Amino acid sequence: MRGRIRARRHPSCDDGQSILEFALCVPVLLLIVTGITTFGVALSNYLTMTNAVGTAAQYLAVQRSVTTNPCSDAANAFVNAAPNLNTANLTFSFSLNGTSYGPYTGLSKSTCSSSSTSTGAAGNLVAGGSAQMTVYYPCNLAVYGHNFLPNCNLAVQTTEIVQ
Repeated sequence: MRGRIRARRHPSCDDGQSILEFALCVPVLLLIVTGITTFGVALSNYLTMTNAVGTAAQYLAVQRSVTTNPCSDAANAFVNAAPNLNTANLTFSFSLNGTSYGPYTGLSKSTCSSSSTSTGAAGNLVAGGSAQMTVYYPCNLAVYGHNFLPNCNLAVQTTEIVQ
């Protein structure tokens, strides 16, 4: 093995450069990744709400002669279709054949009870009429204690024709 020259490592002034660059870049990268994750959770909640409001409005549209409390039934259908959302933070509004009901905050308060299926809110579920449901849910876009949109509310709405 003659002729091979072994390079001897000499200490230099930039030995800690990579550690310093890593220490400076990691907080920025963590902030970006956490922000993307937080936005992803809000988007997931919105997509969940979109699917759930469609399911609940369809359920509401076919309950014409079956229910005396269409708002509560539709709100329960929404919650069953979106189990990962906090029910205390949900706000429901309904428009049954042009008559508005709500807003109701929380699942237990979303009631528009009628004495029979032909009076009150249940009576407004007329075949061929419209049943509109709107749901609001607060979104949390906080990253490391700073909320970038403090008054953010997710809102989804759909209208179905009553069967």
